[in-house]
Parts: sequence; structure tokens; C-alpha cells
Amino acid sequence: MHIILLGPPGVGKGTQAKLLSEKYHIPHISTGDILREEIRQQTPIGVKAKILMDAGNLVPDDVMIELIKNIVTSERCKNGIILDGFPRTVAQAEALKNLFADLKIVLNGVISIEVAEELTIERLVKRAQELNRTDDTPEVIKNRLRVYKQRTAPVKDYYQKTGILHSVDGEGTVEEVSKRMADALK
Repeated sequence: MHIILLGPPGVGKGTQAKLLSEKYHIPHISTGDILREEIRQQTPIGVKAKILMDAGNLVPDDVMIELIKNIVTSERCKNGIILDGFPRTVAQAEALKNLFADLKIVLNGVISIEVAEELTIERLVKRAQELNRTDDTPEVIKNRLRVYKQRTAPVKDYYQKTGILHSVDGEGTVEEVSKRMADALK
């Protein structure tokens, strides 16, 4: 099963992806986590990504597509994948569609997690405090949400036209949201 989770930062994609990963026995791939690991290892991609991410900007499409190709063709993803944080632009969605076609991979579903912006900001500020994340300052959070609205929100429209998009209310308990997501994937 191949699933994409959409939604701005702070809506619970990571939390829900982990639960889906356990349920369907497929790996949860967070592009944010992968990029942070590249930064930690100070790879050339990581150095470039850190500058962009610290300012709340997106990593270039060609870099992301190469990372995704390496992931989806890895042994651990042979039975499927849950993509969290990718695609972030319509160009990336098109590139992913082409990559999946080349690899004969079927995209089974796209879930957009919907949460009010005020709650998203509140969640991100709390996460920043708990995890001491330097990329979640109030200024960066606002910029990330602005970038999301400009560049990533159109991806939802792109998948809506394909008929595989499911919008899920991301407010409530983790269990309530998880049930809504399971229902959407049926």
C-alpha cells in the first residue's frame, strides 16, 4: 500500500503516519526526518537544506525527488510506504506520479489532515518547547505556514482531481483522528 499524507506542519501527520505504519506494516517515511538526518550528518544536501529549512523555506524539487527515489526503491519499502511531507509542490506531485509510473507503483490514497491554523501554531510552539527544535520559532512557523499555503496547498487540489484524496478532520484525540483516517482508507 502506498499512501501520502498532506497537511501543514503541526497537523499530526507524523503521529498518524506511525499508527498507519503499525496497522499496515509499511514504513513511515518523513521527509523532514530524512532531511534532519542529512543535516545531522552534514552531508552536502544537509548543509544546503539546513540553510533553507532554518529560514522556513522548501528544499529544491530535484533534491527531494532524488531522495524519494532512493527511498521507494529501497528494500524496506518493497511492500509500500507512507509518505509524510512529500510532495510539497504540484511539480513534485507530477514528478512522483512519473516516478511511480516508471517503477509500476500504484498510489492507493492521499489523506489531507485538516486543522485550524490557530491550533496548528499552538501545536508547533508546544513541540518546539518539548523537543528544543530550532526550526519551530514563532517567526519560522508563520513563514512555514505561509509557504505551505502558497506552494503546498495546491497539491491538495491536484490530488482532488485524481479522485484519491480524502480530507480528514485532524482535531480531537489521536484515536479519533486515527479512526477517521482508517475509515478514509477503506
